[in-house]
Formats: sequence, C-alpha cells, structure tokens
Amino acid sequence: MTRQRHSNPFKPTAGRMPPLLIGRDNIINDFEEGLDDGPGAPGRLMRVTGARGVGKTVILTEFGRIAKNRKWEVIDETASNGLAQRLLDRLSPSNTAFNVSLKPSLSVTGMGSLNLGEANISSQQMPLTLREALSRKLDSLERKHAGLLVTIDEAQAAERADMVAIATAVQHLIREERDVAFIFAGLPTIASKWLNDEVLTFLRRAQAEQLGDIPLQDVKDAFEDTFHDSGITIDGEALDMAADATEGYPFMIQLVGYHIWRITYRRHQNEDRTSDSGIIVSEKDAAQGIANALNRLGDAVHGPELDGLSPIDKTYLLAMAQDNGPSSTSVVAERMGKDVNYANIYRTRLIDAQVIRDAGYGKVDFAIPYLRQYLREHAAYIRMSSAR
Repeated sequence: MTRQRHSNPFKPTAGRMPPLLIGRDNIINDFEEGLDDGPGAPGRLMRVTGARGVGKTVILTEFGRIAKNRKWEVIDETASNGLAQRLLDRLSPSNTAFNVSLKPSLSVTGMGSLNLGEANISSQQMPLTLREALSRKLDSLERKHAGLLVTIDEAQAAERADMVAIATAVQHLIREERDVAFIFAGLPTIASKWLNDEVLTFLRRAQAEQLGDIPLQDVKDAFEDTFHDSGITIDGEALDMAADATEGYPFMIQLVGYHIWRITYRRHQNEDRTSDSGIIVSEKDAAQGIANALNRLGDAVHGPELDGLSPIDKTYLLAMAQDNGPSSTSVVAERMGKDVNYANIYRTRLIDAQVIRDAGYGKVDFAIPYLRQYLREHAAYIRMSSAR
C-alpha cells in the first residue's frame, strides 16, 4: 500500500501565511469591523508594531485576504527608498503610468527636435500626484462597490518624503470619506521616528495595535489541534515540552511545530509502516525538534535583530547576558564601565525596540526568547564585529 504524503502544516518563513493565527482575534476583528463600518472607521487606519517574529507580516497577509474576500483591491508594499513612486506606478494603468523621470522635447523649425533635459517629480509635487492617482483608482473601485487596502510593511524604514506624500493623500481621502484603508506595520521604532513628526500627525490618530506573545495554554490548544488535523497526536509531556519551549513567541511556535512534526513524520516513515494511522509524538521527537528550532531561531531572528543595533546597544546586551535572570541596571552599567545615566540611554532604546523589557524597579530582562543564550554563544564574534 502506498502511503499518503502529508505536508507539514507549520510555516516558519517570514511572510508565509501560517495555518494558525492564535491570539490575534482582537486585531482581526477590529480590521473586519473597520471595513464593514464604512469610511472613517478606526480599523481602516492602523499601525501595527512589535518585535521581529511576532507576526506583523502575517497579519498584513491576513488583512489582505479579508479585503479580497470583500472584493477589495489590495496593494502590498514594503518600505524602502522610492516607496511613493512604487505606489504611484501600481495605481496607474500601464499605458498612463507616471514616471519620476520625464524627458520633454521641443520641435523647432529647421532644427528638428531638441532635448530639454530631464524633469523630475519633486517631493512637493508627489503628494498631489499620489492623491490624484488614489482618487482615480477609488472612482473606479467604488463604482463596483469595492474599496482599496494599502498595506506598508517595515514602515520604520521609509523615507520621510515618501511618508509625507502618503500622509497627505491619506488625510484627504479620509476627509472625503473614500472607501480606503491604510495599514502600517513596523518595529517599535516607528513610534520614535514618525509619531513626533509634525507633518505626520495622521499616524498618531491611527489605531495602535501592538503584537505580543501568546498565552501558553492557547499555544498548547493550537499544537494539539494542528497536529491532530494532520494525523499526528501530541499530548502529555511532549505537548508540554513543545508549548513551554515557544515561550509564547509566535515565530517560535511555527519553528517548534514545524521541526517536531517533521521529525515525528520522518521517524514514522522510517519504521516502514504501511499507513499513517497512529502517529504519536514521543518525548524524544519533541526534544530533537525543539533543539532544531533553537538553531534556526538564531539565524532567523537573533542575528538580524543584533545587526540593526549599535555597538553600544550590543555591549549593554552582552553585559545583561552574564546573568541567568533579570539584570540590575546599575550592575549592567558597571560591567560596561559607564555611569548609570549613560547606560540608561541604551536601556531606554532597547526597551523601546522591545529587545529587552522592564522587570521591576532597577531590573531589566530579555524580551526576545533565547536571546541570552544566543549572546553567550556568539559573544566573541559580536564583540569583534562591534569593534570594527
């Protein structure tokens, strides 16, 4: 008998839609209500923040799916230089696309055509141009009783001129009660970078949604259901081990589930059975899957997170990593060879970025699971790279 090949139900890849969105019911409901309640509803202008790996991109993907089910058009973008121009290009029909670079010419009798050089859409012109393009797109969509959702990921990386153009357009469209929704997602630094900018006050009015960790009981329930639906049983100590290892961190939930499922299914195949019935996750399967997940977590989350920090930020974290639990801020400063006031500058930065958290009076702890372990294992390399 040929065994049926099952696909792994867990998707620990950035931006991939996982089969479970546990713990995200409130934000999803807010967005759905925003679409249903019409122009001006809070859920149509939202900023979603959180540390790496908490599922910001997954939420944007889910929002897009919800909007498409309502026959809305969806534009997904990731912030980088030229964001406003890319939006403009996607809003304009292919035969009338706006170009940042224009090369007009002048015909003169007896001289043929003269090139007048290159003309650019300036940062002052872009807001009006983008607003017009959005309005035209909405004219077409609203005739079909549809709307437009624009999602912008990694918003903390956007250029100010692009954000000004988008802000100007959004404010006018909301005032005109158009069927449009804008969702901005990014790291917590989006707050310090954009919310105090006078030109970008519209972001302060955006509904704030901060994604955090998932309660462990919810993780257990999700593991049990997801494994069961794919023909595998996980319960008892193996289930407890799996859930506890995630620490409620959404990306780790996907990693742990993926690797435990993979190891269990491969073991079952190697036992040369003729059917996929009765597959049970053993404690050994769970332990090996957790170990594999931890190795992947460092490459996917810890390394990129540290790459975005300053050398002194990393020094602060290395000083914290010497403790087995919450660290005293005064002891951290002493290890850094700095006074407490100086060290507190970096404490505040790291808390704002949700890399560490306040653990009570005079104490801090790591906010990202297993970062302490990663720092200890890579301390020499981190020090060497910071000294360059």
